[in-house]
Amino acid sequence: MSDDEAARHRAKMEKRKAVQDAEVAGKTIEKGLLIVHTGPGKGKSTAAFGLMLRALGRGWRVGVVQYIKGAWETGERFALDRFADQVEWHTMGEGFTWETQDRDRDVAAARAAWATTEALMADPAIRLLVLDELNIALRYDYLPLADVVEALSRRRPDLHVVVTGRNAKPELIAAADLVTEMTLVKHHFTAGVKAQEGIEF
Repeated sequence: MSDDEAARHRAKMEKRKAVQDAEVAGKTIEKGLLIVHTGPGKGKSTAAFGLMLRALGRGWRVGVVQYIKGAWETGERFALDRFADQVEWHTMGEGFTWETQDRDRDVAAARAAWATTEALMADPAIRLLVLDELNIALRYDYLPLADVVEALSRRRPDLHVVVTGRNAKPELIAAADLVTEMTLVKHHFTAGVKAQEGIEF
């Protein structure tokens, strides 16, 4: 790179930094966020657990309620067991809906999971709460959508909540502060590759 090119680059980055600094300085609100990870792509729960790891690194107490997944032995659960004094983990699901094939059982499990969610939301020590695959429970009407959205909307001002699962309801999306849609571009499963330890679980 020539001296002129380097100087132009530096000037461009100085302008960009000034714009960025001004934008950041204008953001003064601090509050608990309602975050939704949805979409057909892989990575919704993975992203939520990554955020949880960041919170744990800051010394926060965090909670997890799994709405659908049953008693899987997952890598994230093993890893977070090492933070047992900071993590409240509740696997409340009975497994995938096509495996249980019992709507009444699924509804009862979802209601029990929601009761646990409400208790964790009321605990002032919990700073971050992951509601894993709550979107699936809402999609199948296992829980009253309006009640869930209202409760999440009136959560404590300092509580961050992450809701995962595909097919997020429009009402939940409207109430959320941050929504990320994972897009399926390519998935190894379609090529016959099975779910693998350390990647999927």
